[in-house]
Amino acid sequence: MNKEILLVADAVANEKGVEKDIIFDALESALAMATRKYHGGKMDVRVSIDREEGDYEAFRRWTVVDDEDPEFESPEYQILLSYAQQKNPDAQVGDVIEERVEAVDFGRIAAQTAKQVIVQKVREAERAKVVEEYQDRVGTLVMGIVKRTDRNGTYVDLGNNAEALIPREHMIPRETVRTNDRLRGFLKEIRPEARGPQLILSRTAPEFLIELFKLEVPEVGQNIIDIMGAARDPGMRAKIAVRSNDSRLDPVGACVGMRGSRVQSVSNELAGERIDIIVWDENPAQFVINAMSPAEVLSIVVDEDKQSMDIAVEEDKLSLAIGRGGQNIRLASQLTGWELNVMTEEQAAEKSEAEAQQLVTFFMGALDVDEEVAGILVQEGFTTLDEVAYVDEAELLAIEEFDEDMVEELRNRASDALLTKAIAAEEGREGYQPAEDLLNMDGMTAALANKLASHGVCTMEDLAEQASDDVVEMTGLDTEEASALIMTARAPWFETGD
Repeated sequence: MNKEILLVADAVANEKGVEKDIIFDALESALAMATRKYHGGKMDVRVSIDREEGDYEAFRRWTVVDDEDPEFESPEYQILLSYAQQKNPDAQVGDVIEERVEAVDFGRIAAQTAKQVIVQKVREAERAKVVEEYQDRVGTLVMGIVKRTDRNGTYVDLGNNAEALIPREHMIPRETVRTNDRLRGFLKEIRPEARGPQLILSRTAPEFLIELFKLEVPEVGQNIIDIMGAARDPGMRAKIAVRSNDSRLDPVGACVGMRGSRVQSVSNELAGERIDIIVWDENPAQFVINAMSPAEVLSIVVDEDKQSMDIAVEEDKLSLAIGRGGQNIRLASQLTGWELNVMTEEQAAEKSEAEAQQLVTFFMGALDVDEEVAGILVQEGFTTLDEVAYVDEAELLAIEEFDEDMVEELRNRASDALLTKAIAAEEGREGYQPAEDLLNMDGMTAALANKLASHGVCTMEDLAEQASDDVVEMTGLDTEEASALIMTARAPWFETGD
């Protein structure tokens, strides 16, 4: 019987391609289960098999617990410290005491029990082997043979007992896949699941497109060409950004290949997906212009704060720039990382004019200046109070219409407005806006109304209820001017009906 154990270990190890130690562990577990049943079932049993001779021994085990331990409930598995020390004077709490017991013959093990334990151990070993083999391959291409397709997706046999799943949402739409087809996929992740690790592949990820180009374009592997990013509408269209590290090499031409051979090979793998190859540029605006291909950009306005760009194109090219269902603009936006707004040249001019007028109105109110001064600031590219307050003084003095006194006054007013805004924000009043009646009141200016609103005084009624000292503190007016404003606000109180 001893030799039979060795023969079983050899046979299973060779058949399943796992190490013998794993099979021996499974056999020891099976023998321990059988021995436990043979002796009544309520005991902890360990079996040790000699890997060379096939001999084995069985031991009953108890865990040593303290005599005062309130959790001592299982004499079948636990032994009190005082009793343990009678068997072994060196025993300590937490040690394991073993006693040899009669082991069952290998031939008496229930065949089904042994088989189940061995199969479970072998499966665990196979799963661990799959994880070990593919852990370092996450983020790369793998290839296998299609086994079957169901509602969950397509299962691909990768060989060596490894199986991968391409979820339905990661399959290219309308792509026909048949059993036994050879199929590539991008290994996205390894999901731990109860039935074993699940290798998840994708054929729709932008990374899949990038990895395919790495296969087809040797210059990419040699780091002569860098792939900077990709965006896809799987099965329909894609954009990929490339740059060359060698000024003599055209990155687009290298990726297209002789007579389009390289890009065509990638397209064929992607079920005919049309691929635009874009030259990457470190200038975001130029990169966006390149990414909008085949549409030609007439003008572009960059808003770095909102991470967006307004793109103007010829009216008859607007549909081309947007693409079917917004495809071209969506892919360009994904590729560049900017929010892109496409419009005609006329629409762009109207929007620019409207935004400029908003800025003029803003400066008129915030700085208490007339439309002409506010217009000059906007025309010179100023868009915020911070710019007016903290830009180099020489830049303001370079404006033909401004002299030193005006520059100093503008900077002071901008600083005051920023301080008022900061105080309002700290006190939770930043969003307060002056009401129409306050703005239209006699003696009121937009800047003054904004100052009052920043202190929570938004209407004529609010102003009428203020004391002159409070208004002086809020606005910086003198007492006489503050009193006059308050009386004007209180005028409706003294009006009588007919």
